[in-house]
Amino acid sequence: MKVIMLQDLRGKGKKGQLVEVSDGYARNFLFPKKLAEVATADNVNTMRMNDKAQAERQAREKAEAIALRDRLKTTKVVVTAKGGGAGRLFGAVTSAEIAEALSAQIGLPVDKRKIVQDEPIKTIGTYSLKLKLGYEISADVTIEVVEA
Repeated sequence: MKVIMLQDLRGKGKKGQLVEVSDGYARNFLFPKKLAEVATADNVNTMRMNDKAQAERQAREKAEAIALRDRLKTTKVVVTAKGGGAGRLFGAVTSAEIAEALSAQIGLPVDKRKIVQDEPIKTIGTYSLKLKLGYEISADVTIEVVEA
């Protein structure tokens, strides 16, 4: 019997896949637990349309990420932090502070976990950081740290 998987099942298939299983396995295990549905022509059509819509959505999101990367190349973000003189800061500039500055100055809501810092920023100056935008696309952002 051909079924469409509704959830990932180890050894059988992933969600949205069309797989061949025995009739008893489908009737007694997959259908009662709502892990799969019968692969009728209508269900197969719906599955293909969902796959197509998902592919279009991913292509659109990737194009938006590329456009955002190009926009961030020319952008400079200013972060203010308390300083102790001689170019040193009290503490360090965190990813959360950088994400907040990006949101305030550019209008770009960024999750702090997407900002890649090799080492903590503890001095005043200009830094270049990577920002993960998804779909293996990253952007370089210029951050200028100034003393408050």
